[in-house]
Amino acid sequence: MKVNRRIFGTWSAGISTALLQTSQSVLAANNSVVILANTPLFIATWPFGLPACQESLKTLTSGKSILDAIEQGIKVAEADTEVDSVGVGGIPNADGVVQLDACIMDGATHKAGAVAALEDYPHPISVARRVMEKTKHVFLVGRGAKEFAEKQGFQKQELLTPLQKEKWNKWVSEQKKVPADSHDTIALLGIDQDKHIAGGCSTSGLAYKNPGRVGDSPLIGGGLYVDGEIGAAGATGIGENILRYCGTFLIVEFMRQGLDPTAACRAAIERIAKGDRKKPQDLSVNFIAMDRQGRFGAAGTDEAFVAAVVTAQEAKLIKPELVR
Repeated sequence: MKVNRRIFGTWSAGISTALLQTSQSVLAANNSVVILANTPLFIATWPFGLPACQESLKTLTSGKSILDAIEQGIKVAEADTEVDSVGVGGIPNADGVVQLDACIMDGATHKAGAVAALEDYPHPISVARRVMEKTKHVFLVGRGAKEFAEKQGFQKQELLTPLQKEKWNKWVSEQKKVPADSHDTIALLGIDQDKHIAGGCSTSGLAYKNPGRVGDSPLIGGGLYVDGEIGAAGATGIGENILRYCGTFLIVEFMRQGLDPTAACRAAIERIAKGDRKKPQDLSVNFIAMDRQGRFGAAGTDEAFVAAVVTAQEAKLIKPELVR
């Protein structure tokens, strides 16, 4: 079932309570709730992360690797034209061109691949993985990313849907007023039964962005970071506010210091707010995280932010801790 996250906040207040009633939980020393789950486990941002996580679990249980699971899960969101912030049907840049960003990272090896400002190819997560596995590089952008995708045999597709073209024309005629809630991202983290962790992140970026603008999503340590010995974190929100603080790397380091996933997400938000001298609610930064013990959590500054969690036992949306 597809859920419009912009109306989700009106009926999601009881979701985290329901999850706590059906999942094992403990109270950490810092009084934050630590949610434990059996592995394998997948967690992703936003309601459209739920079918993505379900596809990830299906892929993993079919005998594929955790990296396969991450890639295939994110491809579900990239292919969904009803998701206007990822893949096909994503909101275009100021010139009316859809430019996609993505990255993928393997916690066991710390290998990573990323692409940014990729045009004409609907699955940047797959191109990013190919960068990781077939080149000596980590990050390809713009024309270089596009030429690489072509040489690797990926299929082209028109990314700008008629609906998004119509909305872009309206935006131009209305003197380019940027709509609110125009910066969602899918970040997806997973851990298998052997405690192998991986993650990915994909987006079409800020609505009507300057051509070539790159946010946090494809940046290792910005929109995604994975350390197989500690855990992983993913981000969504205004990328500029996340990348300037290496937000997901910061969360993993907080977990390395002993914080549970939710507490680590909250600590990163507080660090960003302090650095920017702003109230958290003025930042639009939201995080998910998991650690090697199978604990997971999330925190954010946006009231509408929700996360999806899928295990072999259940598939749920949770309401993360709201930081104010």
